[in-house]
Amino acid sequence: MSNKDITLTAGDAEVTVQPGNGGRIGGLRVGGVELLRQGDRFGCFPMVPWCGRIRNGRFLNGATVHQMPLNSPPHAIHGTARDGAWHTARATADEAVVTYDLVDPWPYPGRVTQLVGLTEDTLTLTMSVETYDSSFPAQIGWHPWFNRNLGGEDAQLAFGPAWQEERGDDHLPTGNRIDPKPGPWDDCFGMPGGVDVTLTWPGQLELKVASREEWVVVYDEQEAAVCVEPQTGPPNGLNTQPRLVTPLEPLEATTTWSWRRI
Repeated sequence: MSNKDITLTAGDAEVTVQPGNGGRIGGLRVGGVELLRQGDRFGCFPMVPWCGRIRNGRFLNGATVHQMPLNSPPHAIHGTARDGAWHTARATADEAVVTYDLVDPWPYPGRVTQLVGLTEDTLTLTMSVETYDSSFPAQIGWHPWFNRNLGGEDAQLAFGPAWQEERGDDHLPTGNRIDPKPGPWDDCFGMPGGVDVTLTWPGQLELKVASREEWVVVYDEQEAAVCVEPQTGPPNGLNTQPRLVTPLEPLEATTTWSWRRI
């Protein structure tokens, strides 16, 4: 099948999936109101096969050092799949499955599959990375850009992390866990019971971002948007907390967004 945009609908919710633009969610409209920042680089993109920054673009697999392009000098950021064209495996009125085969500059063959499922009040994103060849470290995450303002008051963010990853001058976690500090943030937080973050646009909508994963990056330093990014490990995690994808064990993660009018 092609990689043209896909529109999913359920009740008054509508989602645009863009396989041809990095497998991203291009829009989420509820009652005609767009919740995601618009633009080719925004929406909600998959972060895979790594999330956030890799220090100096280098990671180890065993004794082998790999160098990724420094697309956020001096680091490499957000994986390679958001820059590629994905393909539609199947699509119905309220569900789509898109796939991406890992290619150069990523040094290992593998396949990423993302399932997008919509109901009247939830959007569920499930992603897996599998290989039939060499094992390799990987991460999965999502980078949504939620509009800070939907025409009323600015969004409010509520969450109760167990810790914050101390951020060094190089923007990467130092390895120290500290008590959560007030924002604005471009920081990674630990939520061992699972990611649970609520965005509230007062008088309009409440949206909850949930995941069984225990890591979330919150980025709200830009005026237009608030980013709540569930992921399978912290930034630079290919080096500090590698999750190995093997022919017997794929890596899989899910996030669910649920909303209600208030």
